[in-house]
Amino acid sequence: MNTGTPIEPGEAAEAAIPELVIISGMSGAGRSTAAKCLEDLGWFVVDNLPPALIPTMVELGARSQGNVARIAVVVDVRGRRFFDNLRESLADLDARQVTRRIVFLESSDEALVRRFESVRRPHPLQGDGRIVDGIAAERDLLRELRGDADLVIDTSSLNVHELRAKMDAQFAGDEEPELRATVMSFGYKYGLPVDADLVVDCRFLPNPHWVPELRPFTGMNEEVSGYVFSQPGAKEFLDRYAELLQLVATGYRREGKRYVTIAVGCTGGKHRSVAMSEKLAARLASEGIETVVVHRDMGRE
Repeated sequence: MNTGTPIEPGEAAEAAIPELVIISGMSGAGRSTAAKCLEDLGWFVVDNLPPALIPTMVELGARSQGNVARIAVVVDVRGRRFFDNLRESLADLDARQVTRRIVFLESSDEALVRRFESVRRPHPLQGDGRIVDGIAAERDLLRELRGDADLVIDTSSLNVHELRAKMDAQFAGDEEPELRATVMSFGYKYGLPVDADLVVDCRFLPNPHWVPELRPFTGMNEEVSGYVFSQPGAKEFLDRYAELLQLVATGYRREGKRYVTIAVGCTGGKHRSVAMSEKLAARLASEGIETVVVHRDMGRE
């Protein structure tokens, strides 16, 4: 079945066909985690796309001039009225020589029942019956697709980190998973950032606020930054904390954590925390960590 405009032969050189992964499997077995892992690895992920639209999605990716080289599509029983179209769509993709893999997430009945009960949600197919009835109906619906899968992962005894590790092993190649850091300066008097993974306290350093000629400026100013890092312990603190973050970053990558927010605080979020955040972010960037700097409270007073 062709659901979109076919790629003409003359366009072949310009329209590189994206690699495709179809993620499916039992509800509660970890499809969302698997999809999120691929998204963190740079894949373009579409959740609950009707199977009939998969060839169209691939065509759009092919026309993106290389911007969408890898597509992951989550197909599940929420789209069951479209599910009969999946086999026809797969045949269409094969005819176009699209490189595609099917990842099927499996789990035992006991594990699935436990997961649904823990979140107090019904199974999508249980209707007026029990959770086990919905699981049985879903297994029957997905049996043929499971047989066609290129990769079956049983998540019965896996936690989130272990599932991510299995996905990384299959799709990350030899590259180490990328870690992205946000370094955020803030003022304690305005409260801790709720999304902070790590908090750094710079209030042990003298406050430039009490230096009249520095008070109007911020930690972005060279004079303020110079004052902060001329204080005893400032450079040593930066060096040792950067070393600690190297250890933490290695562990984050191993555990599948892709994003970290480091909150650097002082009293008002204007001088010390801003200067320290800028230096720390530059240090992380020099070590190959993609880093963004945010000054939450600068200019707030």
